Amino acid sequence: MRVNLSKATGFVVSVLVFICLSHSYTSANETNQNLIFKSEPAIKNVLFIVSDDLKASVLGCYGDKQCKTPNIDKLASQGMVFQRAYCQGTWCAPSRLSFMHSRYQGASEVNLGVHFQNNGYHTSRVGKIYHMRVPGDVIAGTNGPDIASTWTERYNSAGPEAHTPGDYACLNLNIFTRELQGRQSTKMPHRPFVTVSYEGDGSDQADFKTAEKAIEVLRERRSANQPFVLCVGMVRPHYPMVAPQKYFDLYDWTKIKLPEVAADDLKDIPRLGMGQSSSKQTGIGKYPDNQKKMWAGYYASVTFMDEQVGKVIDELDRLGLRDATAIVFISDHGYHLGEHQWWQKSNMHEEVARVPMIISAPGFQAGESFSPVELVDLFPTLSNLAGLEIPASVQGKSVVPIMKDPTAKVRDAALTIHNGLAIRSGKHAYIRYKDGSEELYDMNSDPNQFKNLVGSEYHLEALELNRKALDARVSEHDLVLPKSKKNKNQNSKGKPTKTK
Repeated sequence: MRVNLSKATGFVVSVLVFICLSHSYTSANETNQNLIFKSEPAIKNVLFIVSDDLKASVLGCYGDKQCKTPNIDKLASQGMVFQRAYCQGTWCAPSRLSFMHSRYQGASEVNLGVHFQNNGYHTSRVGKIYHMRVPGDVIAGTNGPDIASTWTERYNSAGPEAHTPGDYACLNLNIFTRELQGRQSTKMPHRPFVTVSYEGDGSDQADFKTAEKAIEVLRERRSANQPFVLCVGMVRPHYPMVAPQKYFDLYDWTKIKLPEVAADDLKDIPRLGMGQSSSKQTGIGKYPDNQKKMWAGYYASVTFMDEQVGKVIDELDRLGLRDATAIVFISDHGYHLGEHQWWQKSNMHEEVARVPMIISAPGFQAGESFSPVELVDLFPTLSNLAGLEIPASVQGKSVVPIMKDPTAKVRDAALTIHNGLAIRSGKHAYIRYKDGSEELYDMNSDPNQFKNLVGSEYHLEALELNRKALDARVSEHDLVLPKSKKNKNQNSKGKPTKTK
């Protein structure tokens, strides 16, 4: 039998080349997969911390030079700070429901806790995550309208709130006393203007207890061989602003500068855009010094809350869990402290709509982003970080691309809902109320929103662009709002009337 060696040799060489190329391809492919795997951090746990009524602008990492928030600022230095994060609801109940379900309106069967439970996670709640009456449910230590299916376990933190023995003030009524009788508390009309300073270490207050219980849960979870989601809800700086005296001592109210209020500031704001708690309505307008004391009380309660946040994060570090845990810090919405002569929340202007949002996750560099994001984005983001499929019911978008590149965008504008709708893009803030009235602000030249540009013929193009952008968001998410009524300041086509 004669064998053609040249052909045989060629065949063998071809086979060897094929094997080598296949091995090379497989090795390269495995290497690429390993590179991809190594570039995507393995997030095993989630620590989700929620503050209450905390305006972004009061934190050091968001530019405040007076309020002392060293622990939140430290977290910010280790994570991504979202400078343009916005809530979807402007008071506790709708905002918290929206970010826990990633829905602009209403709820779905799959909330954040249920989703992670379905994927093998243990979920814990300590303190206020869904709505809870403050001070009512806090004093009683009750759940409020919590959704039990969200949690494997849940714990409430009771506290005396305005009934804490000490120096009580009801600032809009100019009342100062140490008496426990007659204090404004649950469901009473003047409770938002109450501060209490007292001698103590804060261990009787809800947030102190929440931090201690959260630490206990972390220790238990460390010994359990199961990934976890721990949601920690602080109630401060929500009124009543109660804190030990040492926190009030940090802030000399006589040195506090009140927010600028422009002349005729409210003249161009529609009826539905007016805050329901103005300086005149509440009576605090008569007491400029007490307005400064409101700021001092707010600062004091923020610093007290910040210390509790720090204790929880420090314990996470001490337990060696940080390298496998994503940490989120947010507030449910912002707050007015005299801006536009308004107090409290429940409107769509910047001080209420803008919220702090910080995400620190292993494998991601620290930084800050000015890309618009929403609180409904947290559910899909945490799912993304944990390598979980994002449920179809989710309406938010993962911000992981922004965590990788702060200049990236996942949306062009952020949406807020209350008595109508608002969108906040990079340059403009546009508000349309349910009666059809509107506001438009150039946030670059007018960050305090003093000049409503609706009615200016020089801003018709910007107005029309923002109208279309808002209409697109309404259509995209099938938002249901009351039918608009024609506003007397608009013509039949909904165009602003020209002003000279």
